[in-house]
Amino acid sequence: MIPQILDLHIHSRFSRACSKDLTLPNIAAAAQIRGITLLSTGDFTHPGWFEHLRETLVETSAGVYQLKGSEIPTRFILGTEIASIKKHKDKVRRIHHLLFAPNLEVVEIFNKKLVDHGCNIRSDGRPILGLTSKEILTLMLETDERMMMIPAHAWTPWFGIFGSKGGYDSLIEAYDDLAPHIRAIETGLSSDPLMNWRVGAVDNLTLISNSDAHSAAKLGREANVFQFDREADITYDEIRRIITEGDRKKFLYTIEFYPEEGKYHYDGHADCLFSCPPTETKKYGGLCPKCGKALVIGVMNRIEELAVRTPDEAKKRSHIPYKNLVPLPEIIADTLGVGVASKAVQQCYQRLIKNIGNEFSILLDADLVNIEAASSPDIARAVDRVRRGDIYIKPGYDGIFGTVKVFAEDEGKKVQQQMLGLG
Repeated sequence: MIPQILDLHIHSRFSRACSKDLTLPNIAAAAQIRGITLLSTGDFTHPGWFEHLRETLVETSAGVYQLKGSEIPTRFILGTEIASIKKHKDKVRRIHHLLFAPNLEVVEIFNKKLVDHGCNIRSDGRPILGLTSKEILTLMLETDERMMMIPAHAWTPWFGIFGSKGGYDSLIEAYDDLAPHIRAIETGLSSDPLMNWRVGAVDNLTLISNSDAHSAAKLGREANVFQFDREADITYDEIRRIITEGDRKKFLYTIEFYPEEGKYHYDGHADCLFSCPPTETKKYGGLCPKCGKALVIGVMNRIEELAVRTPDEAKKRSHIPYKNLVPLPEIIADTLGVGVASKAVQQCYQRLIKNIGNEFSILLDADLVNIEAASSPDIARAVDRVRRGDIYIKPGYDGIFGTVKVFAEDEGKKVQQQMLGLG
């Protein structure tokens, strides 16, 4: 079988700040264009979305679902993101988790347990639960031991298990005797596996990467690539096994943002449009030099704080590999010098998809000659640069995404003039 691309963290129209177009048919169609073969459903705790899942999906193999009566091949497993906000060990912890379940019957039982424990699961697709991380994991294991918890975007300052604003320094601090049930973490957009490999707290854990998409356009901006021997092997239990065991024969690699593009990579203060690397933060005493308020400590700084090895030492260890990519619309937009949502970008994107194939095949595998024929020499050159990591990024900070430039400023102006016939 060809490799399968999995995005296991998305949302629905029932989550705050998410597109109202996020229905399963729309999600499945967008995934097909991107080349994603399997998704998490997202938001299974929300009663309205759960009913949508029951009405729209049919189980095609154990724990894996597809759209009823549709030719779209996109598959789903049942997953959600929840927020645990509660004081624990003398500190208020705000931790987000990904939860997965083997079938709809288990989800229904688990949702009822949450309601019985006083949780308001109707308020949002990603509900805030007044339970500790360990208490939620306990309910999951009581419901069905095949349920799986994975800390979401583990390093983000506000809601990561290792975040600077309320996270922990180790899994044992969070889960006590249940820590062995946590077998993976999600690295998040602001870190990549190499950064994580430096930290002893994640040794022996599987690192997964997902989009955390709040709209269909963001599906697959990070993802996981699995290899199954047979169609019959694509089941919930096998996906869970590959993740929990970190099976390097089946888990081929993750697809990553360049971490600098993530919105919490550097330290900074968004109100003052100030950012800096960890070395500069020390010089400023952790305060914004423009206003004197505390800087939001980003992912890079937090990893430096917990690191037990250098990047060179981390590279020498045996891990599931990864590939850094930039989404195709961003590559086209930067090359053309226009906005990502512009008509010119959309036209070029659709032409590439029509003539070559899905987005991941273009970004990862397509012959540059074919990309050039379907677009332009400069877009082909831009894709090649992204593959080689020959790009320019202004790091993100304090909720502001980083800025990716495929071409340097002067070079970019020249390219854009040439494409407009002005060079």
